[in-house]
Amino acid sequence: MVGEEELLRSRAVTAVRAAVLERHPDAELHELAALGLPVGQLADVLAPSLFGGHRLVVVTGVHEAAGALSDALTSYAKDPDPDLTLVVVHSGGKRNEALIKAFTAAGAAVDDCPKVSSVGDRIAFVRNEVRTAGGRITADAASALVEAIGADLRQLSSAASQLVSDFGGTVDGDAVARFHRGQAEVTGFTVAERVLVGDRQGSLEMLRWALQRGVAHVLIADAIADGVRTAARVTSVRSTNPGELARTLKLPPWKVKKAQAQARGWSIEGLQQAIGVAAELNADVKGAAASADYALERAVRRIVAIRAASARGRA
Repeated sequence: MVGEEELLRSRAVTAVRAAVLERHPDAELHELAALGLPVGQLADVLAPSLFGGHRLVVVTGVHEAAGALSDALTSYAKDPDPDLTLVVVHSGGKRNEALIKAFTAAGAAVDDCPKVSSVGDRIAFVRNEVRTAGGRITADAASALVEAIGADLRQLSSAASQLVSDFGGTVDGDAVARFHRGQAEVTGFTVAERVLVGDRQGSLEMLRWALQRGVAHVLIADAIADGVRTAARVTSVRSTNPGELARTLKLPPWKVKKAQAQARGWSIEGLQQAIGVAAELNADVKGAAASADYALERAVRRIVAIRAASARGRA
């Protein structure tokens, strides 16, 4: 795979991996970064297997390969192992360009992954993504989406898929405007609302958009904790009258009404478990977890699962 566009390179590798596993379900998989890779380690991976079976070896970043490693790969290309699929990934440019030429001369297939740099290319990319997702998009809608999101292909791809899911087969300019306006307004409380009503897909989508738009991990965690605690407080009081609850709990009436709606389908035991998850999340986003992004996603999945179990129990 050769080219500057990381998303296209990643997709090309994924496609090869899927094709290999379809033909060889038990294939042995190896992925190695060329930068700093010892020639001996590469030789071990490329050497014929004592146990037979097919192998897939992916060497990424070969533009950064040292001279000896590049020579070893070039040598291998002249006499490849028929029971091994080798994929080399080059980000483009002149460095180690001879390596790619050697593989091409040896008959290797080349996937070009050029940078999608112009607005026209990005619009064409969006149209193709929508088509792949099973829909169609008008010219003005494709232009509007590119203008709203910019040059990030992963975000464009995600938005294209979500638009087809949300608005059906045809995506027009109004759909893009409504979608983008909704995503731009994502906050921690938007994520919390989806979590509390048990919308797993929606809550993960809102979480991803919130993180992409720079909403702080702590703010999202606090919003989830506040939502769970408020739902538990409302559920723990016998009265269902919003005014009476507002006075008893010293909360604004609008917040009580929202919490009542979000508490439907929950048991008090489930809410107590969710409070525990929210407490763990609070520690995680403040440094206890290696990845705050992962901690948030894990907590969202756990709370939605607890809510589903609560609903089954109540039924």
